Amino acid sequence: MHNELKITDMQTLESNKQTIEESSNPVSLNLPDFTTDSYKDAYSRINAIVIEGEQEAHDNYISIATLIPNELEELTKLARMEMKHKKGFTACGRNLGVEADMDFAKKFFSKLHGNFQIALEKGNLTTCLLIQAILIEAFAISAYNVYIRVADPFAKKITEGVVKDEYLHLNYGQEWLKENLSTCKEELMEANKVNLPLIKKMLDEVADDASVLAMDREELMEEFMIAYQDTLMEIGLDNREIARMAMAAIV
Repeated sequence: MHNELKITDMQTLESNKQTIEESSNPVSLNLPDFTTDSYKDAYSRINAIVIEGEQEAHDNYISIATLIPNELEELTKLARMEMKHKKGFTACGRNLGVEADMDFAKKFFSKLHGNFQIALEKGNLTTCLLIQAILIEAFAISAYNVYIRVADPFAKKITEGVVKDEYLHLNYGQEWLKENLSTCKEELMEANKVNLPLIKKMLDEVADDASVLAMDREELMEEFMIAYQDTLMEIGLDNREIARMAMAAIV
C-alpha cells in the first residue's frame, strides 16, 4: 500500500490519462467529469469527510481499548488500518489537485464525536461500539460501495482496498455485541434512538455534494439501512426489534 500512497507527478498524469480514457469509454458514460470546478468543489468536502472519518475511527478504537484493555492488541491493529485509509484518501484528493475542507469535516462529525466522548467518559462501551463499529462502519461501507462505481480510477483502487478492511471493523463490533447481547440490548436500543437519526442528518447535509459526484442520496440511504439492519440481525435481534430500531432513522 505504501507505494500507492507516494504520489508523483507521473502517477498523477497516468491517472488523469486513465480517467480520460474511461470517460470516453461508452460503458463509463455515466461517470462525472473529474476535472470541473464544480466536481472539485464538492470533492473537497466529501474527501475531507472520509479523511476525518478515518481519523475519528482511529481515535475511537484507541479509546475503546481503554474500556476493554484485554482487547488492546486487536483494537490497536484496527486503529492502524484506519490511519492507512486516511493516507489513502488524502492521496485521492492530491491526485485530483483538491484541498480537503477539513474545517467542514470536523463540524460534520462534531455531534457524533461528542456523543462518543460522553459515552466514553461514562464507560458505556455498548454505545461506543454502536457509534463507531456499527453506525459509522456500516455508513462508510455503503457510501464507499456506491462511490466505487463512479470514482476516478486512482480513487477507485484505493477505495476498493479500504472496503475490504472496513468489513473487519464492522465484524469486530458485531461479534462483541452478539456475545454480550443479553446484557447490552437495552443500552444498544437507547443509544440507537439518539445516534441513528444523526446519520440521516449527516447524509442530508452532503446530499448535494454527493449528487455532483454522481452518488444518489436515496441509494446511499438504502445501502446504509440494508447494511445496518443486516448487522443487527447478525447480532441477534429479532425482526420486530430491528424494525423498531430502524424507525429511529425516519422519526
